[in-house]
This record gives sequence, structure tokens and C-alpha cells, in this order.
Amino acid sequence: MLDARVLPRRLPPPELLDPEAMARADRAAIEAGISGLALMTAAGRAVARAIRERFPPRRVLVLCGPGNNGGDGYIAARLLQEAGWPVRLAALAPPRAGSDAALAAASWLGPAAPFAPSTAAAADLVIDAVFGAGLSRPLPESVAATLAAARRIVAVDVPSGLDGATGAALGAVAPARLTVTFFRLKPGHVLLPGRDLCGEITLADIGLPASVLETVGASALLNQPALWQLRRPAASDHKYRRGKVAVIAGDMPGAALLAANAARRIGAGLVVVHGLAPSAGAPPGLILREGPLAAGSDGVVVCGPGLGVARARACLAESLQTGHAVLADADALSACAGVPEALRGAAVLTPHAGEFARVFGPIGDDRLAAARRAARESGAVVVLKGADTVIAAPDGRAAINASAPPALATAGSGDVLAGMIAGLLAQGMAPFAAAAAAVWLHGRAGALVGPGLIAEDLLAAIPPALAESGAHDPPHAMHGGVVSPGADLRYRRRDEGRERLCRQPSASETRHE
Repeated sequence: MLDARVLPRRLPPPELLDPEAMARADRAAIEAGISGLALMTAAGRAVARAIRERFPPRRVLVLCGPGNNGGDGYIAARLLQEAGWPVRLAALAPPRAGSDAALAAASWLGPAAPFAPSTAAAADLVIDAVFGAGLSRPLPESVAATLAAARRIVAVDVPSGLDGATGAALGAVAPARLTVTFFRLKPGHVLLPGRDLCGEITLADIGLPASVLETVGASALLNQPALWQLRRPAASDHKYRRGKVAVIAGDMPGAALLAANAARRIGAGLVVVHGLAPSAGAPPGLILREGPLAAGSDGVVVCGPGLGVARARACLAESLQTGHAVLADADALSACAGVPEALRGAAVLTPHAGEFARVFGPIGDDRLAAARRAARESGAVVVLKGADTVIAAPDGRAAINASAPPALATAGSGDVLAGMIAGLLAQGMAPFAAAAAAVWLHGRAGALVGPGLIAEDLLAAIPPALAESGAHDPPHAMHGGVVSPGADLRYRRRDEGRERLCRQPSASETRHE
């Protein structure tokens, strides 16, 4: 479902729920009159259905833990057995008496098996229903060894030992061939290494009403076109109305030219490269000026690509004094190593992991929290680049991107992304929306190019990525519903130990690598 090479016909809902938020959603549904056993039964049925759709009947071992994850496993085991599959079940420990999981366990009348590596190794398919996404410690050695012996695993919710909030592996985690999860994806399904450890991910509807999101709030958002809408060109537009971008060139002018041409491709009406002498070899639609950047309130400045650290330090300070919106990338970030306050006033920062660590300190296992911290400290939207790029705003909004293929790991790819973000900023999009849109389109452009991609290829792929996204179209249909760019998508923000609900701004409010 999250294969960056293929755009699904129906994208999953954008709300991501961490384990705590998902637990609140379950409680809200139960308080609304849906029984916990009904939810568990629907989850087990979804697991059994996903397996039957993908595999012929074979020897199955279901590994069940003592909690609700194990309860889902008991239901799946019973349904597969009723369908004629040879199923055995191994319980790590019995469920708590009187719990929904205990009721589910009572419905299993099939053969039991030892919870041991030898049992797992003898099965053709192992269902991992041991621990869910809320686990906060490494797996017991016996559990890790048993799962490691399995040849093929289907995980319930997440592979046991994976942190559903961060995507981090809490010690040894056996990768799954397929992961079946429920209601909404979790950040750990999208962030690495969780995305890889989950294998194919299928999201099942188990009967939780979408209305629970009104009180629960999303923990973050999955980046996709439903979250933003590009400016629709008007018949009366001219180049100045479509926005101006200035790119500062340095010792490596190719980086500035990539950024400048990306800004043009994504729709900026006028792009100027400062610091380069006019040349007959330059693209004819690009303006080259040897002189310095002039002060002014209109336009966007891209500072950093190919500048060199020493020059970037001076250029960044000058750019922040001009009144322009500033995007700081590459050397402009390295020039602020250990002094994130030097970036105050910038609109967007686009660090890769190394640049991030130099400016803000170690990322750690929680990329989402690290990006939010950096956005809060700098006052800018932070685009923490990678295969699982995180876009974070100072007010706590955050989106995780899953549209980027590995081929984007090539020199110049980040320069193209910087230009794309700047081009959208110049057209009036707010920093968070512009960054999220550019990151998604950048990933789709890379996927459309395919193997053999170099940064220059991305420029020609931007228009088809724009067309494919339907970014100028009305709201996008998803899972039978509609999420408009102005929808009241709410998310939870953690701020100094407190949680508060915040609203995703509407399109009218909102102005990678």
C-alpha cells in the first residue's frame, strides 16, 4: 500500500494515530455503544480475510499474546480453521480473566502448540499476534527467538517489537510479509525502519466511526494531495502575479541552477539567479544577475545550494534582512551548526539527517519528535529529508511522506526540492502547505522517472507529477469519503507535557534529502 513507485487508486486516510490515540479511539467507540468484542471480532476477521486473499491453504501457526492483539489472533485462528485451513495456536500467556481477549480465546477449540522456535519453524505461515503497537520495551528473548524462526509472518497491527509511534525497532524485530492494521495507520507504519519491517500493509475497516477523530485528534498526517491545493492559474495571470524566486549561486552553480529551474517548472512566474554572469549556455527563460540580492517584500529567496559554508553564512544573514521569505538549505544550514537561533526568520529549512544533527543535535529514534522540536526552536517549517521525510511546523502540525523512491538518493535531488518549495511559496502557499506539496510531488516525480534517475531528470517529471496529483482539482475522494484541503483535520500536539487539539488550517489560511 505504501510502495512509492505506484500511486494507489485510493490513498489511505491522512490521519495517523499513535498507539495512545488509537487506544482513545477504541474507548470512544466503546463508549458510543460498540462492544470491544465486536471490534476484536472484526479485526480478527480482517486478518483472516487478508490471508485468504493472498495465500492458498497451508499450515498456520498463530502466536497469541495475553492482550487485545492476542485476542485478534484467536479470532483469526478460528475463522481460518472454519475455512478448512490446518491451524495450530501457541499462547505466550493466557488473557486476563473476563477481558475481551479471554472471550475470544474461549472460542478457540483447535489444537494447541508450544510457544517455541521449533514450532514456528515447522509452520508454513506464522501469524504474529503477540504484542501490538503500544509495546515500549524489547521483546523477551523467547518471543524474539520464536518469531525469528518463522519462514513467513503476517503481523497483526505491527510486527511484535516495533514501536507504533516512531517506527523504531525495540530490539530484535522479525520482518513481516504482510501487516494488517485497523481504522487508521500509525506513524510507525510510515516511518523507517517500521515501513520496511511491516512489508505489505493493509488497512481494514473494523467498524470504528470516523466521528471518534473529532475527540481523539490525529497524531500526525500522511502527506498526500488531500492535504493541500495548489494555486489555480487564472486567465488574467502574468509572470509577476505568479510569483518571483531568487536563488543565490556560489562555487557550485549547478546546484543553484537546479533549484532555479525547479521553481520555474512548478509554476513560479519569474526566477532570478544572483551571483552568475549572463551566459549564452543558460536556459533562456532564466535571468542571471551578477549583483547582490536587493531588498524587497515580494519574492522568495533560496539560500544555500552550492554556496560554500563561509559565503552561506554571510548570504543567509543578508537574506534574512531583505524582507523576502527565505528557504535555507544545504550550506546555509551547515553555517548555523550549533546555533539554530541564527535561522530565526527563515520560512522553511530543508536539512538532511547530517545537517539536522549539526544544527539541532541528534535525531534519535523519534524523527517526528525531532522535527517538531527543531520547528519549534527555529520558528520555521522544518523538512527533515529522507525516505520518510517529515514536514513539521512550529505550531505542532506534522506530516510524514511516503512517496519517495530510493532513486532520489542522488546528488542534486535536494536542490530540486528546495526550488520546488520556493516556487510554491512564491505563488502564495503558506510554508507548511508548500513544503508538504513539494515533498510529495518531488517523490512522485522521482517515481515517474524510475531507474537511472539523475537530478536533472526530475525537472521534466514535475509537470506529469502535478497532473497526476490533481493538485488543482476539487477535493480528492478517499475510502468512500472526501477530505477537502479545508477540512477540519485535527491532530494532537504535545507541548511541555500538555496535549491540546489543533486544527489543520484550510487552504485559504495556508498561504527533500
